Amino acid sequence: MTKKGIIEGIFSKAKFSDESKSYKIFYRNFERIIETTLPEFLVRSDNLQTIPISRIKKIKKNNTILFEKKLAGSE
Repeated sequence: MTKKGIIEGIFSKAKFSDESKSYKIFYRNFERIIETTLPEFLVRSDNLQTIPISRIKKIKKNNTILFEKKLAGSE
């Protein structure tokens, strides 16, 4: 599954979860990494229209990392 497919799957489950606020999204905004909850990220990104999936660096639920983008050349 591609990274986009993995992230879309996580979002799909989380949107319909009672605990959607327990999902933390870390995304790149120029040179900074911004942390926010999933519901707030969806508002800020206008439902992924203004912040593309490619800028998401990590997704956590509580203390569990569900997705983390690898650094280039670290494979």
